[in-house]
Amino acid sequence: MSENVAEFTDSNFQNDVLEADGPVLVDFWAPWCGPCKHLMPTIEELADDFAGKARIGKLNTDESPQTAQAHQISAIPTVLLFKDGQVVDKVVGVPQKAKLEEMINSQL
Repeated sequence: MSENVAEFTDSNFQNDVLEADGPVLVDFWAPWCGPCKHLMPTIEELADDFAGKARIGKLNTDESPQTAQAHQISAIPTVLLFKDGQVVDKVVGVPQKAKLEEMINSQL
């Protein structure tokens, strides 16, 4: 996995996502989820492309169920874009890279 991909958890989500400066893209996923695995290379590319401009990371819903539940994640993969502690965009499923780039760029 790219060194630019952040690992979000129940314990660091408040500080690393909700209190972060700038946009934060969070991929809610689980290891057993086939579509999640398909999305992983795109998340890694985005993390490298937006390094220094936006945080890109993943949250394993099996290991951090409280955060997933708090954000009403009912299907994975779900990608949420946060800015100033609020969800500003959301996509469920495996979006094209261009869609995610557009989401992030709209908040820069």
